[in-house]
Amino acid sequence: MTLMTGSPRMQKAQAPFRRRAEVTIASIGLAGAAVLQGGFALLITRSDDETLRTGVVPALRDNGVEISDADADVALNTLAAWFGYSLVLVALLWAVGLFFAHHRPRRRSTGRWFVGAGLACLVGTQLLLYPVAFFFFVAAALFAVRKPLPRSTP
Repeated sequence: MTLMTGSPRMQKAQAPFRRRAEVTIASIGLAGAAVLQGGFALLITRSDDETLRTGVVPALRDNGVEISDADADVALNTLAAWFGYSLVLVALLWAVGLFFAHHRPRRRSTGRWFVGAGLACLVGTQLLLYPVAFFFFVAAALFAVRKPLPRSTP
């Protein structure tokens, strides 16, 4: 009995399984977090006291945030540091998830790293960036739902 190595069915069974959709969606989430979290942290930490008092604090007050001029510098720099540290954590969790997605794409447990990145995004931004965290949760859900093709047996 001979094996039909040239048949489309055999080639499909031997094709490597990739997690392109999951990696792309999680990468979009990381890009959104980098722009929003990193942008806020960079804006606040690079601004001097006068710019914060004349530009940022009035904008916060217009949006209903009660903040005094004396506490504005400390509060905004603390928030910017919180955003920056959580962005680093999100990026690290994304990188570990990306590593396992490329090296062990058949495992469903890899999605847990992206759940962790989504939770770090939510907690780090105090639930402000829930649309960005949604990308990480969708990527994790795809890891749970999409089944890899069965491996061919020689």
